[in-house]
Parts: sequence; structure tokens; C-alpha cells
Amino acid sequence: MRRTPFRLLGRLSAAAVAALVLTGLLTPSAKPPGTGSTVPAAASESTATIFYYTKTKNWSAYRLHYAPDGGSWTAVPGVAMEAACTDWVKLTVSLGSASGLAATFNNGSGVWDNNAGNNYDLGTGTITVKDGVVAHSDPCADPGTEPEPGEAHTASVYYSTATVGWTTTNLHYQPAGGAWTTVPGVGMEAACTGWVKKSVDLGTATSMLATFNNGNGVWDNNGGSNYTVPDGLSTVKGGRVTADAEDPCEAAAPDTQAPSAPTKVAASADGVSVVLTWEPSTDDRGVTKYQVTRTGGTKGTVVTDIGSTVFSDTGLEAKTAYSYTVKAVDAAGNVSASSAAATATTGEKPTAPASGKPLGTDPRKDPIYFVLTARFNDGDTTNNRGGSQHTKSGNAANDDPMFRGDFKGLVDKLDYIKGLGMSAIWITPVVLNRSDYDYHGYHGYDFYEVDSRLESAGASYQDLIDAAHAKGMKIYQDVVYNHSSRWGAKGLFTPTVYGVRDAQWSWYYDEKNEGFEYDGLTVETKSGKSYYNGDLWSTAEPSGNTCVNWGTPTGATSPEGYRIYNCQWPNPTSGMFPKAYYHKCWIGNWEGEDSRSCWLHEDLADFNTESAPVQNYLIGAYDKYIDMGVDGFRVDTAVHIPRTTWNRRFLPAIQERVTQQFGAEAAKNFFVFGEVAAFVNDKWNRGSVNHSAQFYTWKERKEYSADDEKAALEMYDYEQQQGTGSQPTSANAFLNGNAYHTPDHSKFSGMNVIDMRMHMNFGDAGNAYNNGKDSDDSYNDATYNVVYVDSHDYGPNKSSERYAGGTDAWAENMSLMWTFRGIPTLYYGSEIEFQAGKKIDCGPSCPLATTGRAYYGAHLAGDVKASGFGTVESATGAVADTLSKPLVKHVQRLNQIRRAVPALQMGQYSTVGISGSMAYKRRYTDAASGTDSFALVTVTGSATYTGIPNGTYKDAVTGDTQVVTGGTLAVPAPGKGNLRVYVLDLGGRNAAPGKIGTAGPYLK
Repeated sequence: MRRTPFRLLGRLSAAAVAALVLTGLLTPSAKPPGTGSTVPAAASESTATIFYYTKTKNWSAYRLHYAPDGGSWTAVPGVAMEAACTDWVKLTVSLGSASGLAATFNNGSGVWDNNAGNNYDLGTGTITVKDGVVAHSDPCADPGTEPEPGEAHTASVYYSTATVGWTTTNLHYQPAGGAWTTVPGVGMEAACTGWVKKSVDLGTATSMLATFNNGNGVWDNNGGSNYTVPDGLSTVKGGRVTADAEDPCEAAAPDTQAPSAPTKVAASADGVSVVLTWEPSTDDRGVTKYQVTRTGGTKGTVVTDIGSTVFSDTGLEAKTAYSYTVKAVDAAGNVSASSAAATATTGEKPTAPASGKPLGTDPRKDPIYFVLTARFNDGDTTNNRGGSQHTKSGNAANDDPMFRGDFKGLVDKLDYIKGLGMSAIWITPVVLNRSDYDYHGYHGYDFYEVDSRLESAGASYQDLIDAAHAKGMKIYQDVVYNHSSRWGAKGLFTPTVYGVRDAQWSWYYDEKNEGFEYDGLTVETKSGKSYYNGDLWSTAEPSGNTCVNWGTPTGATSPEGYRIYNCQWPNPTSGMFPKAYYHKCWIGNWEGEDSRSCWLHEDLADFNTESAPVQNYLIGAYDKYIDMGVDGFRVDTAVHIPRTTWNRRFLPAIQERVTQQFGAEAAKNFFVFGEVAAFVNDKWNRGSVNHSAQFYTWKERKEYSADDEKAALEMYDYEQQQGTGSQPTSANAFLNGNAYHTPDHSKFSGMNVIDMRMHMNFGDAGNAYNNGKDSDDSYNDATYNVVYVDSHDYGPNKSSERYAGGTDAWAENMSLMWTFRGIPTLYYGSEIEFQAGKKIDCGPSCPLATTGRAYYGAHLAGDVKASGFGTVESATGAVADTLSKPLVKHVQRLNQIRRAVPALQMGQYSTVGISGSMAYKRRYTDAASGTDSFALVTVTGSATYTGIPNGTYKDAVTGDTQVVTGGTLAVPAPGKGNLRVYVLDLGGRNAAPGKIGTAGPYLK
């Protein structure tokens, strides 16, 4: 929680692509096995011959603008390049004593390729630059050895790039009895989707030794043994040479053969919906979509084109048989001649979810989408409010009131969120706020009333909850137990302030109107403007006043030069707040005891949460929202309330109310996750256990005083003395070998937490992963940790800006979050890198449109309909463009995969017996349902798994199948942002799903 810092009138370069080090693919330390020198031949010791690929540019001229290392840049636009061979130009550069150069390319007329602003870093020798990829080879060289007359042999080699993901592929070879080519060999050319090819004249030889590489030091040399390739046409795929093979690209031609049909089509009915799944076509013929045909019922035949291997058919008739066929369609429009079929019979039409009833399922199944309701989407302009800071903030100039989005706007775009694949929505606090800049909801005034600036006719808070539930989506309400607005809490205590209405202050202190009551929305007719504090104001000193020096000048002035009076604004040391309801001090030490018993900020009056009247007030308020059917609470500023108070009062009250209203199972799955903010990289927050996130997941270990205030001090002292080394530990997140074990939640407090340590380290996915693992034994159960990269408060490393690590880094972060333990959470707009690098919050000192809390609705304009979680049936307008973004495609497929593999949702994990930088195994077993799910995951890099169960494993990303017989599986590196999820096929309901969804920009 970071509040608006407002005091009224005085308040990669792009990241480098990770090396793909594959199983059996070695980066040679001195030379590839059996080959000659690895040093490429250069024009001279101090020259570089640079080849630039032209086909994707189509410029009329090409110039190289460069600077030798340590030297000066050429004059703009640089030196003209000359034609080299088809699709290539070149230039030889003299470097003197330099060992490389920085380079950019342009057309001589102002159009540049500067590697996305990072320039190209080139070495010496023969260098190619193709579509942003730097390699070392001569694309114009003739690789052949002159054959002797009458004895010519040719080897035509096709190499599969589907598993390596290279954008440049070189063939390094040695004809039998001949010499090796110069490293890295000769460039191979694109053949068809997933294949490159090269024809080699072998002379009198009938075979050759061969290795393959990406020109940047990553090799496939058949596990160190090289490949033996005979003359004729051969394919090399998955470490295997197939001699006398059929041309793998022949079938791709539209005039030869259509793609094959998909396989293993299965249909399952649930109520009046059918979910259809299938495995992709078995060939490599450029399939881009699938044609699904449905027959049955009275609706007639429906044909739908879909880009994934999952189709959700909803709104059908009850108790009706439906038949489906699926055909594959390639890029040329060819449709498979045959089709796969499946049939399903719908059941009873389900009743709509009861109003005011939580969905009650395991929260780990539901990825979370976090929105600032007032900044997400505007469904009703009549409830928009700018507040007293509308002009000063610059929002007025942008026609962008702070209260703009609302529940109607959120209801209107539930299908957008569902289309992303997110099934839980965390919304900012809904209670009536009272502040001059309170759109975020953390300045609560009436905790029993929903803020009317969020509601509309037909779109109340209850309507939002019910609408989300009808789509199978949960609502997590942000709740604040620690503080109210500076103006107090209606129904508990509201202070009287000194509000002289002289010429200076009449604009701020509304004229008193005895018949008016503040509601945040209604305009008071007497003054003609919205009330903020007029109903609290008194010029005359009230009877029983406790504020010191009531109404006398302080000697200070506002930034505008206005005289400031004592008791003009509430604060903890003024005497305006009674100790029975509020604390009376400022925090001095953020890791000290006072951080739990003093004010955070002058806009946040700190409740005395150890006081029974305050406890009863808050418990009663939040009972109301439990009764409305919310699915959980995100607890703001949880660290600023003693653990004893949570464990004695608030957490049991939540459980009791949910149990009373909805039963024990609903209470078990009512998700409470606390913000225990720790902005350091330590396992324990600066050594203070009382201020560390994991501390709040545990029950108390001993009895304390019956008085809550004394108990808080006793607990604080006891746990500090125990220290970090004597805190409880848990194995609930970890596998026992390869086996899942029933977790022990007997010591669980009832509060889960946001994973602050991963959040702080998410500048790099690998760093977040390693820090997360290091802390997991100290949580009661880390599989419930809420994991995010950035939020409405901070980016990684306590950055004040929204994450700006780049698209590749975002994709890698998401791949980790969606497959590692914990619940992945996405801050609104991150799926399109919305406001990347922008300051998250600057209060009213700058327009919201320039911050990380900008209005998102412009990106959602138009219509969208989701056919399922992670699948969109239709979209028009701006929202269709939003849904086409690469990270949207990425998160959609991640959600499809996670939803299909229970181990990724609820599984324990282990890294024992596993090599790899971000690699782990996960398993979830539930005897009651018969579920058993075991998965091997590697993110970005290669991995080797030893000691795993034998059997058949299928990758959910590519569909690749591996049979393990010796307890070991080696997985090649999928590349930055990509991953592999090999699922053990256990048959029946636990069969491995195979490939899920279709290849995208990262999962491929």
C-alpha cells in the first residue's frame, strides 16, 4: 500500500536473448567435436565484412553508419553498401586496432534500423545482420567442393528448427575424406514452416559429417558425436537423421496436398455447454486455424473458425446430443479432406448462481486480474467526479476525472478479462471515501456504505458480484482494517475541524447545511458543489473540544500563502482523536513496534485496532460484504496491525461469518491475502520477523495477556527475541521426492500473503525465482502466495514506475508466474505494457493520464465476447486491437495450459535432481476426486530431470512426446519467454493433454 502523497494545501538497452543450450547441443569451448579451428576467417586482422539482409526492408539504397570500438562515428548517414548476392548487401570496414564496432543501417533518406534503439554490437570477420539477428557466416559463399566429372554426389539436408527456435541456422560439415568448412559453416535457407535446407556438393564422397549452429555459439552436434548425413535427401529432426526422406515441405504447396486432420477430438458437456479439445494436425503444413462444425438441436448447423485447439460451445439446449467435426486449415486456405468427430450430450440447464453466494472453489485455480475500478473502464459518465483537485492536477485539461471508471464499466468488460483467461478480479476498496484525491479507495469514511461514485442504476456492487459469478469469475475486495480517512469513520468517530470561512478558505470549506449529508456524489444545492468537509466544520470551539489551541493561527501558511489555523485538518498529535478509537502518534521506525500502532500518513487516520469498539465496527462492516457473496479479501496494510489482533479477532470473524452464511467448505476457500510490505531482498525484513510477510501466515505459538493491547506488545517482544532462526517452518509447498503429500495447515493463521520478495526481485525472472524458493519453507503454504511483477504502488526493487523491462522480459516473467507455485496476478494493462516506465503515482501534482494509474478504457472500446477462459469468440473496435497484442496472446495460452494441468495450479514442487536455471517438477494428487497430475517445467533455459517416474510425457506447449525408461529426461532450451511443460500421461482422467492451444509469439 502506497498512498497518494498529498497534503491539502501543503501536502535493454533491450535484454539480451538467452542462449539456447539444448540437450545434446553443446557450445564448443575450443572447437566443435571433430572440426577445425573455431575462429572465423576474417578479411584481415583489423577488418569486418558486414552483410546486411535486404529482403524485409526493400530500401532503394543501404548505408552503414558505424563507430569502431573506442573510435568516432562516421558522418550521417554513413557509408554506402554494395550489392553482394541475392537479398544481401555488404561493406568491408577497416577497424585498425579495434576488436569490433557499433553499427546502424539506413536507407540514406531518414529510415533507420538501429536495433530498436540499442545499435548493433558487431565484431570482426564475416558478419551477417538479418532481421535483427547477428551471426557469423558468409551468405554469399559457394560451399561446394568441385566434384570430379561423372562422380558427383549431392546431399540435400533439411533441418528442423521447430525445437531450437533459431532465427539463423548454419551447416558446418565435412565430406567423407575431405576438410571441414570454416566455422560456423554455411548459412541454411528457409524451406517451409519449421524447416531450413541446404544442398551440398560432396564430390566423390557419398556422405558427410555435419553439425548445426545458430551463428552465435549455440551448437547441435548430436551430443558430441556429430551427424552422419548420406547423399540424397535427408532430414535431421529431434537428434535423428532420416535418409532417403520425403521432402518435408512438399506437402506445404497449396496445389499438392491439404493438411492432415487433427486427432483425438474429445467433447465433454457441462450443463448447457460443451468443451471440445483436440490434438494438432500431425504434419508440418502450415496449419493456422481449425474449422469446427456443430450439428444437433434446433439451432441447426454452425461453423466456426478458431485459432486454438480448445473450443467452448455455450448457450446450448439442455439434454440434447450435439456432434462436432474438426478440420485443419492452412495459410493458403486448404482444408483437410478428412475430419475428426466427437459427440456430447448436454445435461440439465444450470440455475444461475445465487445472488450473494461465493463460488467457493480452491483459490489457487484462479489467476487474478487487479484493477483500480475508478481507472479501468467508464460505463456511466453521470457518476464521474473530479473533486477539488480536478483542475490543479491537470486532469481537467485531459477531461479525465479521477473517478471515471465504475462497476458498470467493469461489468461491460468482464468478457475481456475472461478472454485473457483470468478468473478472479481484485478490485480496489468499495467503501465510501472522503478525501480530495480518493479515487483509489483507501481513504475510507463510511465503511458500511458503497461509494456511489462507483455505482449506477442496474450496476450496483451486488450486480457486479452476481455478473462475475455468472461467468465463473470471482471478486476479491480490497479491504482496509488499519485506517480510515483523515476525517474519521462515520458511525465510529468523526472529528470536528476548525473551518473558518474567511476570504481565503470559503472556496474549500463548504457553507454549513444542516440538512445535507456527505455521500461523495450528491451536489449540495446551497453551495453548488460536492461536499467534502462542510458537515464536519465548526468555526466556534465545540463543547468538549480536545484539540490543542483551537482555531488559532499556527504561524504557517499554505503554498498559496493562506494562513493555517490549528485544528484545521485532523492529525494524530492534535488531540482531535480519542485513544479509544485512534492511535495518537506518527510512525518513527518502519520496522519497529510503532509501525503497528501509529499513523502512516496524515490522510490515513490510524485505527486503534486493539480497541473493542473499533474491532466491532470493522467486523460488522466487512460482514456486510461477505454476505453479498464476495470470494475473498485482499487486506491492505496488514503489517500495520499486530498479528495477535488478526489471529484473535479479525481472521476468526471472517471464518465464522462465511461458515455461518455459506458453510465450512466456502469458508475454507474464502481467500484472504495480506499486504505485508517489505521493500528489501532479505528472507526476513531487515531481520525483523514481526514485519515479514511469512510471519502473518502462522498462528500464535503461546498464550498472551487477555488484553489485546498488552498481548500485541508481549507477542512483539517474544518473537523478536526468538529471532529468524527460531521461526516455524513448513514443507507444505514441497514434494516428497516425486510424491505429493497432504499439507499440514493446523498452524495456519487464516491469512495468506502477497509474495513481496518475488515482487521486489522481478527486475529479472531468474532472480525472482531464486529469491522465492529461498523463502518458501518459512510460509505456512507458499502455494497460496499471490505473485505479481508490479502494482498500483511499486515496481520491482521499490521502483516508483510501472515495469519497463521489455516485452521479452515480460513474457519470461509471465511464463514463470503461471507455472511456478503461487497465484499469478496481473495489474490492469500489463498485458499490453500499458504505461510502461511511467511514474505510478504522483498525487494531484500531475495528470493521472501521465501515470501508471491512467485510464484504460480507450483500449477496451468496442465489443468483446469470450467463449471461454483464454478464448475470445468475437471482438470489434479498439478492444480487438488490444487482444491482438503479443503479451495478450501469451497470457491467454498460459492460462489455457495452467487451467488444463492441475499440478500447475495447486501442486507442490521440487528442484531435486534437476539441472536448469528455472526448472522444477510439480505434482498435485487428490484421492477424493481421483486427480493425479505430474509435470516437468523449464522456463527459458534447458533442463535435465533425473530420478523421475518412467512413462510417457507430453509437452503442453509443442505436443512433443518423450518416453522415459531410465528416470531421466533432457529438455532443450525453449528460449526467452518460452517454456516447456512435460506432463506425465497417467491415463484415464489423468491423461496428458498434449499440445494445448496454438503457437504464439513466445509459446511455440
